Amino acid sequence: MARSAKPEPLVALDLNSPIFQSAWDNLELVAQEKVFATFEKITQLTWNQVYRDKGLKWEKIHSIPVPKGIEALYSFRISKSMRGIGFREDHYLRVLLIQPDHDATYGKK
Repeated sequence: MARSAKPEPLVALDLNSPIFQSAWDNLELVAQEKVFATFEKITQLTWNQVYRDKGLKWEKIHSIPVPKGIEALYSFRISKSMRGIGFREDHYLRVLLIQPDHDATYGKK
């Protein structure tokens, strides 16, 4: 009899970053709806699905120094003009901020 593999958990979100909260409060309702729709999508995926999802464009950020205690920062697409920045911790996506200006997400060029 084959062992049944433990199912991979779905991604959970941590939106408690003060920087994220401030950016959220400053978004217009239409932008908040886009962010919410993306977060809803993410919470229906496993991490392997997040990494492969072409719409999210999950990318490691190399141009921003990583805060102490965090292995790496990543950006992901929220909309055509908006990206999020966060990091993975176990099955959580800890969202640090959302950036309405897509190019600003990666720091100075």
